[in-house]
Amino acid sequence: MTALTDSLAEGAIQAILEAGELLTDPAAVQSIRSKGETDYVTNVDVAVQAFLRERLVALAPDVQFMGEEQDNTGLDWSRPCWILDPVDGTTNLIHSFRHSAISLALAEDGQTAFGVVYNPYTEECFTARRGGGALRNGVPIHVSDVSRLEDSLLSTGTVPGRRELADAAFRQMRVLYDRCQDVRRTGCASLDLCWVACGRLDGYVELSLQPWDYAAGMRIAAEAGGKVTTPDGSPLSLREGGPLLASNGRLHSALQAILKE
Repeated sequence: MTALTDSLAEGAIQAILEAGELLTDPAAVQSIRSKGETDYVTNVDVAVQAFLRERLVALAPDVQFMGEEQDNTGLDWSRPCWILDPVDGTTNLIHSFRHSAISLALAEDGQTAFGVVYNPYTEECFTARRGGGALRNGVPIHVSDVSRLEDSLLSTGTVPGRRELADAAFRQMRVLYDRCQDVRRTGCASLDLCWVACGRLDGYVELSLQPWDYAAGMRIAAEAGGKVTTPDGSPLSLREGGPLLASNGRLHSALQAILKE
């Protein structure tokens, strides 16, 4: 039996919209702590996660919780689980780049049943339920119809948290750049996936992400007609992270071939 109901989805969306105010306050970031090389957590990350965990527990006490800012060992993946990135784009937040999001997914049976990604700076809320299509602020969205790589706009990442992958990331970026119209790097994986979903991007590639980075966005992109896999075409795992390839579907095979070069 699914844990997802209309009231649970609506309650989760409302909680995220309220939490967005914690990101947009110009004086929000008061403390910054390093979790590793170029990997940071701020008081905002912690506050958003605490706020949403409390609200989600009240909405669904029996649903487990995976959050970026906590130890997630011991989860039972046979049971429903929330997957939260309280601030996707923390470095952007630190620099007032105004391109960060709250990303929340509900996982059931090893798949994302529901996803919501909220950009409080633009007040765009992307949502999707399995089999129910994808929406932006309640209006249906769909991936682009671009079918040639030379006509495409792609996004990628630089893997700042894993500097040992930098050379591979920039080689990959150059390979993509040589085959498309242009490449973007925004620093917010969940929004890159949503931008594939609504047709602003035609594809998105990353060498290394965590489940909370893509759990919601991959459901939104898929429900909008896109395709999200590992670069070799395997399903993405919600238990552990890895590389990601998202596209409008039409470009997926061509992008896979390029990434093998």
